[in-house]
Amino acid sequence: MIHRRARTPPRDSAARRRLHRNTAFQAKLAQMRIRLSPIVQISTGAVHPAFPKTLLNFWLLTEEQLDSLALFYHQRYPNEFTMSYPCPVEWPATGLTIADKRRKMGRFIGLRGCESPVVIKTEEEIWEEVRRNAAIEEEMRLRGKLGRGFPG
Repeated sequence: MIHRRARTPPRDSAARRRLHRNTAFQAKLAQMRIRLSPIVQISTGAVHPAFPKTLLNFWLLTEEQLDSLALFYHQRYPNEFTMSYPCPVEWPATGLTIADKRRKMGRFIGLRGCESPVVIKTEEEIWEEVRRNAAIEEEMRLRGKLGRGFPG
């Protein structure tokens, strides 16, 4: 039986040279290596075993791990410890996508860019809101005029 040695790419391969010249890729790799400081559970001082050690580990968390982290850090079922964390988050039992859970967990552990998305209104929605507010103001103005001088 003949055993072949696995070929290793030459140290100075074209792909390796290309990777070293790609500054955006190098920056992304450096970003993914950033170490995260663990959060300790307030009631016990323990760190969850699945707490991500790097930013890359954070992005690789599964939905089950995210739910487990939320439960461990008292965010799933609010209790006396929930609001004692620096950035508590609301974690409803249903209705969250994995992207929502990741964003909420990112906010909980202090990552920038994990804020709630801003809802952008259409021009029609903005005009409807302006009309509604104008009608409310007009109604309040009329009530103020009619209400003066009459006993209530």
